[in-house]
Amino acid sequence: MAKNIQAIRGMNDYLPGETALWQRIEGTLKSVLGSYGYSEIRLPIVEQTPLFKRAIGEVTDVVEKEMYTFDDRNGDSLTLRPEGTAGCVRAGIEHGLLYNQEQRLWYVGPMFRYERPQKGRYRQFHQLGCEVFGLQGPDIDAELILLTARWWRALGIADQVRLELNSIGSLEARANYRDALVAFLEQHQDKLDEDCKRRMYSNPLRVLDSKNPDVQALLNDAPALGDYLDEDSREHFAGLCALLDNAGIAYTVNQRLVRGLDYYNRTVFEWVTTSLGAQGTVCAGGRYDGLVEQLGGRATPAVGFAMGLERLVLLVQAVNPEFKADPVVDIYLVASGTDTQSAAMQFAEKLRDAMPGVKLMTNHGGGNFKKQFARADKWGARVALVLGESEVADGNVVVKDLRSGEQTTVTQDGVAAHLRTLLG
Repeated sequence: MAKNIQAIRGMNDYLPGETALWQRIEGTLKSVLGSYGYSEIRLPIVEQTPLFKRAIGEVTDVVEKEMYTFDDRNGDSLTLRPEGTAGCVRAGIEHGLLYNQEQRLWYVGPMFRYERPQKGRYRQFHQLGCEVFGLQGPDIDAELILLTARWWRALGIADQVRLELNSIGSLEARANYRDALVAFLEQHQDKLDEDCKRRMYSNPLRVLDSKNPDVQALLNDAPALGDYLDEDSREHFAGLCALLDNAGIAYTVNQRLVRGLDYYNRTVFEWVTTSLGAQGTVCAGGRYDGLVEQLGGRATPAVGFAMGLERLVLLVQAVNPEFKADPVVDIYLVASGTDTQSAAMQFAEKLRDAMPGVKLMTNHGGGNFKKQFARADKWGARVALVLGESEVADGNVVVKDLRSGEQTTVTQDGVAAHLRTLLG
């Protein structure tokens, strides 16, 4: 017997019982994006490897250890996208979307990183990202945060997430801080773990993000990033904080908050939660005003964020179980009798024409009344329609409310109006 082929570790199948909730959550997210005037862009999942090396940074963990990279038959190095911002910027430059233009874009889809699979973190995972180009003031940073806050309210998880903010300044200010931080770390190498020693010279700001409690205690005495900010970054951050204060958005300034990708500057933010165990990030982003020019375009201010959908789905399931998937079926059509199947299919098509958007399933495969009503229950139908030989002959249909058990006979021509009232 041939060995069964199974899914790759960390790359999951999502079955019909799961995807219905995903669809409702994604529909909620997309509805809010539309209310802010953002447009969808669809991007390839494979890009040229140099795109990510230039954008993310060659000494980041993502590029050094986590990318799925391979050579194609022409010998070109390609990579499954580990994140979406670089590809979005590449597309904007390539198609002339960015120069002297304002763009508000979103995308959703699978990303790939070679990580140790664990709850909410997989090798193939799904992100929804949002990117804004051509606007440099703190007001657009604030709008993105307000947009995410509206998501949390719509999903019923607003009291389970917390906003952390920081400014990491300009590239020049960050270089000055980097030198001061490295000098401090060199004096305390005996207190650093091996990972931090490796990062100390390659990417020292990532030491601030260490999960080692001993390193975090050491960093209490380290130079503060805020002391090295340039004046423009200070003003930008103060403006953002004032806008959030006026909007009633609570936040914590976390001067150790840095992002793992090299392209960020000025504003960085994360929405975090402890409702899934150890503190985890639900959504994160910031400004990347130099990235468009770095990838070959004209200098263009930009800001954005990305959110992992696996972790968001887990959070909604954990803290708001009342947020359920929409039923797969609204109406189940029960056909009874030897010559009713053809009439039932024709009736179902006419009903779909009369009620666009209704989820109507027709019974196939026979079965007595008991079995057919059991199928209606299995699919979560609110209403069953019964079409037997007498109903076909008389032009009627029996409508049964599966919640109350009440049933009535109505004409086939009048059933659509009756169902609209019944289904609300």
